[in-house]
Amino acid sequence: MPELGIDSSKLTIEKTKLPKSSLPTKGLVYGQNFTDHMLIIEWEEGYGWKNPEIKPYSNISLDPSCCALQYSFELFEGMKAYKDSNDSIRLFRPELNMKRMNESAARICLPNFDGNELIKLIIKLVKLEKDFIPKDFGYSLYLRPTMIGTSGGLGPKPPKSAMIYVICSPSSPYYGLKIKPVKLEAIDYASRAWPGGSGNSKLGGNYSPCVLYQRESAKRGFEQILWLNGEDNHISEVGSMNFFIAFKDNKSGKCELVTAGLDGTILDGVIRRSILELTKEKLDKEKWDIVERVCTIQEIIERSEKQEVLEAFGCGTSAIVTPVEGIEYHGKYIIIPTDLNNECGPLTRNITKWITDIQYGNVESNWSVVV
Repeated sequence: MPELGIDSSKLTIEKTKLPKSSLPTKGLVYGQNFTDHMLIIEWEEGYGWKNPEIKPYSNISLDPSCCALQYSFELFEGMKAYKDSNDSIRLFRPELNMKRMNESAARICLPNFDGNELIKLIIKLVKLEKDFIPKDFGYSLYLRPTMIGTSGGLGPKPPKSAMIYVICSPSSPYYGLKIKPVKLEAIDYASRAWPGGSGNSKLGGNYSPCVLYQRESAKRGFEQILWLNGEDNHISEVGSMNFFIAFKDNKSGKCELVTAGLDGTILDGVIRRSILELTKEKLDKEKWDIVERVCTIQEIIERSEKQEVLEAFGCGTSAIVTPVEGIEYHGKYIIIPTDLNNECGPLTRNITKWITDIQYGNVESNWSVVV
């Protein structure tokens, strides 16, 4: 008999007896405040997915030998819910998060699920928590779908039980309301990911080993690390974001927007994919090439010296688009152009507007799911 899939029609809802008031946007700290409820769905080998529950936000009880704690059978996604000018709630391309979540689950032997059914359940949770979604531009309700292996017993082996849970966090803009370009430190003595590894999966175990280097880099005055890979020191990601850089060839006048290809070491970011699709649609094809290719730190140095670097930015769900003002590598500081207000260049500004217009419903698009 086949295992049962997630069935959103069997959802039960237990509302909290101690509701919070909706949180004000002033003083809101990213990722530190949570709403009243959470979604939980348990899975058991041989049975499948059990009935989903929305219940009051609370602690989760786990066996001390649980495989998520002992061997990092854990993954997560990052999504956001937005309120538009009509107070309608919108999700941005949630089907891509579900696809990547299933791919991450397959990578570490956790169960797959019907993404459409989980989206339906997330929508029910978001509607229940609608008063926690800030209305101000730049603010949102951050959604964190998580899957963990819950079976106990020592020894790294496929989990026999698992759990999906979703929590919600009213959130301010990641770097604040004012666009603030960041300084990067390019490092080649440590790697975030490597060929044949799990860098293209959104696993908790990919993030914690990077914190040590991020902390050390911050002490030297840098907001993020630019991760370099391979003997040629090619760019992979910036912090936990995808990375883009724009060049202009002095001879031909042709511009090029470059990001690393999906070689298994970087995440297939939802914002990354959206930027590639939007720029291919909106930028002048006679002037711009949008490419996924290897870009080394040496190329950036050489083209900076020839004044062929236009702009650079990181991108991801949390920060959307983060402009870069400089990169340091082995004591050499590479200046990345920004505008006169030291915010961001015109391309970065346009891309940010194109995406946020869709997220907040200023421009209608099939990428925006109105709930």
